[in-house]
This record gives sequence, structure tokens and C-alpha cells, in this order.
Amino acid sequence: MSSVTLERPDKFRIGRVFNDSFAVISRNAVLCLGLAALFSGLPTLVFQLWALRQDPAVPFDPSTFGEQNLVFGYTAVTMGAGLVSYILSLLLQSSLVRATIEDLNGKQPSFGDCIAKAVSFLLPTFAIALLVGLGVGLGFMLLIVPGIMLALRWSVAVPALVQERLGVFGSMARSRDLTKGSRWALFGLFIILIIIAIAIELALGTVAALFGGGIVGAVVDALVTSVTSMVMSIATAVSYVELRQVREGTSVDELAEIFS
Repeated sequence: MSSVTLERPDKFRIGRVFNDSFAVISRNAVLCLGLAALFSGLPTLVFQLWALRQDPAVPFDPSTFGEQNLVFGYTAVTMGAGLVSYILSLLLQSSLVRATIEDLNGKQPSFGDCIAKAVSFLLPTFAIALLVGLGVGLGFMLLIVPGIMLALRWSVAVPALVQERLGVFGSMARSRDLTKGSRWALFGLFIILIIIAIAIELALGTVAALFGGGIVGAVVDALVTSVTSMVMSIATAVSYVELRQVREGTSVDELAEIFS
């Protein structure tokens, strides 16, 4: 595969990000779906099946347990699963950033290399996610709009971290600079992606309901989670590349040299 040569775009374009994102997925379908299944789909399925075993007929109700320690046990498992899922989502995003840049540079990304890069950046990625979450959460508590703007401001902090190795605060500042002037376009992109994800979930959820939910519903939920997580992560990585080209005219080859 030859290196992708891209002219400097005049502004951030949602259509171009969509085209590049799905082109990356189509060229690396097995890799992308495999990473999504490993870091998102499989953990979701395991937890869903565990939850079904607690009471497959009705939703979980702590009053149905005879002993209080069982209630605490369920809560602990749920919280632990949430933390593990959060960490795995960070690994997924970082691994797909690596895969996306490698592909756009005309190289063939590998499963092991993507995972290795993701693991090496796990701690700073977690720190960025924590800081962004706190900032955005505070923004939403004050007014909704500041929370949205902060989320957009730091939306490419993780790709900047993995790509340029600027550290936690440096990557957040880098994301602030790159997204300046393009945040409304980014907002439109993520709104479209969220609407598509909701539509897919509703459609597949209806199909699962026809089969009575249960295990089928758990499999469908895991599938939807895998696909939506994969698309969001790759679209974010492609957005980072697009923003660098818009603001700096940086070629994909130059990005890959930093990433090597």
C-alpha cells in the first residue's frame, strides 16, 4: 500500500472525516473489529451474561436478596466492571489511533503493535480522561454549553498524546489549539455519529426483542457497543489528522515520522 498523499484542506470538513474513517475501517476490517471486540464487545458481553444470571426474568432488585452481603457483592462487581470497561475503552481508543495513522501513511497496522502502543500510553491517557471528565462535568453542572465546549476543546487530546508525546497537560493544550475554529464542525460530526449509534441500537434492539431479549439481547448490546466504540475512536483519530492538516498543512508522512 502506497503512502496517502493529501492536499492541505481549507477547513475541517465532516464529509472528508467520514470518508477517511470508513476507508480506514474497510482496509483494516479484521484488525479494527478485533480490537473493538477485545476491548469493548467481549467485556460488555461477559458482564451482560453475568447480570442475566442474577435474575434472568426481572431487572435486578436488591430487595430480592436475602442477605445484605449479596447486595454489596453485586454493587462491587458492577463498579469493578465499570472501571475495567473504562480502562479498556481508553486502550481501544489509543490502539485505534495507532492503527489509523499507520493506515493513512500507507502501512499495514498490526494487532500486536497497536496493543503495545496503547498499553504504553495507558497511564497518561487515563489522566487525560480523568481531567477532561472532571472539567466537562463541572461545565455541565454550571451550564450545559460550557460543558459541550470543553468536551470539544479537548476532544483530540488522546490522539495528540499518542501521536506527539506531549504529556498530559501538553496534549490537552495541543487539542485546544488544534480545535480552535473547528469546534462547531466537530460538534456536528459527533452529533451525527451519536444519532447513527442510537439508530443502530434501536434497530438491533427491536430485532433482539423479537427473540425475547435475554442472551440475544446481550449479544446485540455487545455488538452495538463494539461497532460504535470503534467508529467513534477512528473518527476522533481521523479528526486529529484533519485538524493538523487544516491548521499546519502537516502531511501524513510527517505524522508517521513522529509516531515511529
